[in-house]
Order: sequence, then C-alpha cells, then structure tokens
Amino acid sequence: MPSEALIRAESLIRTIPDYPEPGVMFRDITPLLADASALRAVIHAMIAPFEGDFDVVAGVEARGFLLAGAAAMESGAGLVPIRKAGKLPRPAASVDYALEYGTATIEAHDDITEGTRVLLVDDVLATGGTLAAARSLVESLGGSVVGTAVLMELEALGGRAVVGDVHTVFLA
Repeated sequence: MPSEALIRAESLIRTIPDYPEPGVMFRDITPLLADASALRAVIHAMIAPFEGDFDVVAGVEARGFLLAGAAAMESGAGLVPIRKAGKLPRPAASVDYALEYGTATIEAHDDITEGTRVLLVDDVLATGGTLAAARSLVESLGGSVVGTAVLMELEALGGRAVVGDVHTVFLA
C-alpha cells in the first residue's frame, strides 16, 4: 500500500492530451518536482530497493536528469548524465537505438569506469528503447547496472519486456 505522501505525489502528475502530437497522453511531472515533500517521497521510493548497492546514479536526458540528481544527493552517490548525441564536449561512448519513427543516439563521458556500480534512473518507462540503450552504454564503459528505477511505467507500451527488471514507483 503506497504511503500518503506517494498518493499525494502521484496526484500531482498531470496528463496533457495530444502533446507533443495527437494521440499522445503526456505525463507532466513538473508539479511533482515543484513540491519538496512529494519529490522527496518519490526519490526515496525510487532508490530504496537499491540503497547501498550503487556508486553513481546515471540519469537519462532530460527529465531523468532531474530525478537522478535528486537521487544522487539523497543517497550520497555521484551523478553521471546520459545525453542525446552532440550534447557532450567529449563523449567517450555512444549507443544507437531504434525509435518508432527512426533511430536516436545517446552518449556518456568515461566517468563510469570498470566496476562502477550504477543505478539507472529515468522518469517514464514507455517502449523501453532508451533505457535498454542506456544500460548498453553503461556496460560498454565497464559499469555494472545494479538496477533501473523509473518514476512511472506506461504498462500498455510493453517497455518492461525490452528492459527487463525495473523498479517502478507509479503504474499508468
């Protein structure tokens, strides 16, 4: 049973129909991010199963950065950004992955070294392509992904089948 704080946090997530294109139900987490107690509750829920098992939190661009930064601060771990291609001044590794409408590339610096224990964090698990690519990227740098945590999983899109075991705070 979710705590009162998590129930309240979930109520702060807005659904915006037809954004960024017709038929998409966008989940706006900015009201949750603006509420300190709600943010604290979801960050604690995201990292609790992995407490003490990771050295860094890797956040996936862009809303995943916000959650990963808070998770890193809360846990006392480091933070590694995983960015879209062309956004880092010295990318050390990159991974291409398929989207419904083409391909994309993500990159990271070599701040993840051999044996680094990594908690992968993102805001939403949808089709799973981005998180699967992020896992591959971390592993190509020598890191070991000890877990994947997301704020929300859109179950109907089947991302869990692509990513594997994922800790989810909210299901939609």
